[in-house]
Amino acid sequence: MNSPLPVDESTDPALFATMSTMRAMRRLKPEPVPEALLDRLIQAAVWGPSGGNMQRYEYVVVTDPAVMASLAPLWKRCVDAYLATTGKYTPDGMDEAAYGRMVAAIEYQRDHFAETPALIIPCYRFPEPRIEQEGLLRYAEALGAEATARMGKTQERFAALAEGSCVYPGVQNLLLAARGLGLAANITIWHLMLEEEWKAALGIPEDMNTFAAIPVGRPQGRFGPVSRRPVAEVVHRNRW
Repeated sequence: MNSPLPVDESTDPALFATMSTMRAMRRLKPEPVPEALLDRLIQAAVWGPSGGNMQRYEYVVVTDPAVMASLAPLWKRCVDAYLATTGKYTPDGMDEAAYGRMVAAIEYQRDHFAETPALIIPCYRFPEPRIEQEGLLRYAEALGAEATARMGKTQERFAALAEGSCVYPGVQNLLLAARGLGLAANITIWHLMLEEEWKAALGIPEDMNTFAAIPVGRPQGRFGPVSRRPVAEVVHRNRW
């Protein structure tokens, strides 16, 4: 068997350096972000792949300080709920001091949310399924009786993942674009704890699902290397 070719990291595309320094930056300067830059973030998101190329995403971009101030109490409620439960405990494998610094940044963002320069809410509305009897019969034949029965139990999860897979590739593009443009951004889903209230505050239609709340602005600190588990700990080659 041929030996693997050596990897020369010095020739990596610039994208690798962008990804390796894309920390969640929660302390933002209050100065506005130009609309042209925000449009470039949305353009990057639109370039992301969308399942079936349906492209049914929409993006709510909040920059009005009055609207941001009206959202701040909702953000506080969501963050407080998180910190009182899941966020109360240091994740396995993470240093307590490092987690303490992260929580401090979360609390800072909570307490200064009204000063957030921009907030982006990615949304998606999956189309109504087009189902007819012949297709269902072929579906069941292709999967087999046992797998078809299992799908009946997991259909809700399948639909949620299918919708999310149409949104999150674009969100990752947006985050990469923000880092490349020197902007701080971090993805959160805490707003889902009060999604109805967020949608009402922003006039988002009831049948439109929201998938993240992404604060964007100029960072107060500097970007630095991310701390992640090494590849050797997470990869399973050919099978688990």
